[in-house]
Amino acid sequence: MKKYIHLILSALLVGGFVSCDDFLDREPLSAISPETYFANVSQLQAYVDNYYADVLPSNSGNSYGIFSSDQGTDNQIAATAPSRHVAGEWKVPNSSGNWSFTTIYNLNYFLANVLPRFGEDLTGAANTISGDLQNIRHYIGEMYFLRAYEYFKRYKAMGDFPIIKEPLADNMQILTDASQRSPRNEVARFILSDLDKAAELMNGINLATTRINRDVALLLKSRVALFEGTWLKYFKGTAFVPNGEGWPGKAKGYNADYQFPSGSIDAEINWFLEQAMSASKEVGDKYKSSLTNNTGLLQQAAGDPVNPYFAMFGQESLSSVKEVLLWRQYVQGLGSGHDIALAADEGNWGVGVTRGYVQNFLMADGTPVYAHGSYADGDGYYMGDKTIADVRINRDSRLSLFLKEPGQKNILTMSVTGLTNIWEDEPYPKITEASGQYLYSTGYALRKGGAWDSKYLVQNKGYTGVIYFRAAEALLNYMEADYERNGTLDATAREYWAALRTRARIAGTIDATIAATDMSKEAENDWGAYSAGQILTDKTLYNIRRERRCELLSEGFRYMDLCRWRAMDQLIATPYIPEGMHLWNTPMEAWYTNLVSDGSNKANVSSKTDSEYLRPLRKRSSILGYDGFTWKMAHYLEPIRIDQFLITAPDGKSIEDSPIYQNPYWPTTADQAAER
Repeated sequence: MKKYIHLILSALLVGGFVSCDDFLDREPLSAISPETYFANVSQLQAYVDNYYADVLPSNSGNSYGIFSSDQGTDNQIAATAPSRHVAGEWKVPNSSGNWSFTTIYNLNYFLANVLPRFGEDLTGAANTISGDLQNIRHYIGEMYFLRAYEYFKRYKAMGDFPIIKEPLADNMQILTDASQRSPRNEVARFILSDLDKAAELMNGINLATTRINRDVALLLKSRVALFEGTWLKYFKGTAFVPNGEGWPGKAKGYNADYQFPSGSIDAEINWFLEQAMSASKEVGDKYKSSLTNNTGLLQQAAGDPVNPYFAMFGQESLSSVKEVLLWRQYVQGLGSGHDIALAADEGNWGVGVTRGYVQNFLMADGTPVYAHGSYADGDGYYMGDKTIADVRINRDSRLSLFLKEPGQKNILTMSVTGLTNIWEDEPYPKITEASGQYLYSTGYALRKGGAWDSKYLVQNKGYTGVIYFRAAEALLNYMEADYERNGTLDATAREYWAALRTRARIAGTIDATIAATDMSKEAENDWGAYSAGQILTDKTLYNIRRERRCELLSEGFRYMDLCRWRAMDQLIATPYIPEGMHLWNTPMEAWYTNLVSDGSNKANVSSKTDSEYLRPLRKRSSILGYDGFTWKMAHYLEPIRIDQFLITAPDGKSIEDSPIYQNPYWPTTADQAAER
């Protein structure tokens, strides 16, 4: 019956839409009758289930975690630079982008029709929906979570954004009024309010961790609050925050005397950071002793003991893994799968780890790499970078576990035979391949998300579980929020940090690592060593950022973090040229007999006169990003599509009369690049 209801709902959602001038990119659910549909708990669940795939990250992708936002940063790069990092390439769209309300409308439709039946006070005392009351509460809580998550995606991309809580009537004036953007901090507060409701409604019931739950709501709350608190801090006084110089909201409904709910921007920053601390601590305290064990050992034979930490990212079921709070299950032969494990078996499908990221991981004794000789040669404890094997020795185990080394086993059990283009043994990095599935763009590739059995490597049919939320993030969020709020590490932050380092098998004290940190050296490898174009002077804060970078390796957090830290201003004046492995004048050069480095159309590697390190984007001058990654201030937010200005303009033509305003430094002309 549940499956039948779900299929009916899917058909209604696809076939029952009637568009209204594409206004606000929303469509009425005219084919669903709330009088008969939202009557029992099974119908609520079926509606909620339909939006898991729409709201949570999709299964398209081939890096761990099905996320793409680490690609095109100082962590990982592809064969070309993303448009945001190439001058003139990112342009204002006419009719695409993240200014979208279709999903928001559909989530609001559920709440608008279910809450009157359940009770607007959310106690359930007046509930008329049939079925188990706790389950009813839970599914309503899930819908609040999904609306919060959808809004978080829009707000991260757009900043100020309309807050729409109801499925609006198909009336031009009502819809035009609703398009007024709310200040970003108020959008963030709205998201936190939804997450508070979600956490309360889902309290007291434990469903499978393939469903959203209270702990996930609290973890997302800490993420959102940390995002806004740090954004307000690092963009304070700029056009990217209310009342900042040039903030476009002043001309469209808000004046220079905008009042923050907390009284001032500084009080608002503190409020968000305190919210992040409170939410992350509840989750952190619950799971700090349940972090998945890391033996530090990589399986290389079928009979070797399993390393639970490594396996967590590439096993079929995650139901018994306490650290994993929400994950996506795939079933063999049922629907489409993913290619995460296959990409880990191969070369990460053209997305390589940068030299800067590899150098940024600590040594196993807790000291930075540069404390042990030069990056190239080392001092005998650090072995240098002239082979990939050397790079992994005596390092933070997160690097030594996940960075692939030629000659290692990629597959230990060949339960499915006859597969083509899978690699049982790790080859020399295929740096000379044409761009595509088999290219090692930097020479450095990860095995995070890899699986040892070939049954998971059938293309488009992988079925290992995929993590959406894990508790380690709560520890990281608390550490950062605490230090940003108070300027010191309290006992909880130190306890959490020690737990993460112990799991990573890093010896020595946190204080010893901080004392050994040289920020001028760190700035060579890590955009997170900057905020607002300046190298951080606070070494404790920097090491908190480093811990986050290393723990969340290839899990989709990097670009989000760089934006909220305002960590790309320095690229405006000084382009960043990403590098990979140490190719020239090393034993690794002898791995190849077909190297062409003359800059011609046939060149497959960069010139040794340019750098001894492989520079993937400098093989040929025609490659996008050849001159390095650049930046524009406008790029911290996305531009708003032009058709939305025209739809909301009274005459359909005069963009300046629309109640919507463009994001800072983006023009209101289609196909134009940012102004600054």
